[in-house]
Amino acid sequence: MKTFGGPAILLDRNDINTDEIIPAKYLTEITKIALKQHLLEDLLLDGKPFNSHSTEMEEAKVVITRGNFGCGSSREHAVWAFEVNNINVVIASSFARIFRQNMFNCGILAMELNEGDIDALFSMNGKISIAVDMGEEKITATSDDTSQLDLEFSFSLNSYDKNLVSAGGWLAYADKNY
Repeated sequence: MKTFGGPAILLDRNDINTDEIIPAKYLTEITKIALKQHLLEDLLLDGKPFNSHSTEMEEAKVVITRGNFGCGSSREHAVWAFEVNNINVVIASSFARIFRQNMFNCGILAMELNEGDIDALFSMNGKISIAVDMGEEKITATSDDTSQLDLEFSFSLNSYDKNLVSAGGWLAYADKNY
């Protein structure tokens, strides 16, 4: 079974759209890997450009963000940009419906937590790491700040989406089951 979690990056904003995830000018690329260096390069947080080439971003396996993540268009390129950057979990209070399903289809875990839980994650100090237990449907958030207590949250996924992401995405799931 695929494992999920790792170091997290915090994107404290609602309505991050697919143009900010991967700018439209890169939609003509013919390989997923060509999208890698452009992930979030046009994202603004608090009116300032996000440093998409920081060490923290390059090490991230998890994105924690706010509501309506992945809104805009239905382009798969936005999810592919996460995939080639080894992001395996995105946690938000809500997702655009098609974007969320595209994530599952690519084997990336899209986890919805309530806004209070998201606020608790954003209030953590230090570098945050997320561990996901698919069987128990629990997330544990830890910090390198030793004064910070670990946080634990429950989540739920329907069995089909859980099987999709556990297999590594739609293609791997179909190869295994059909």
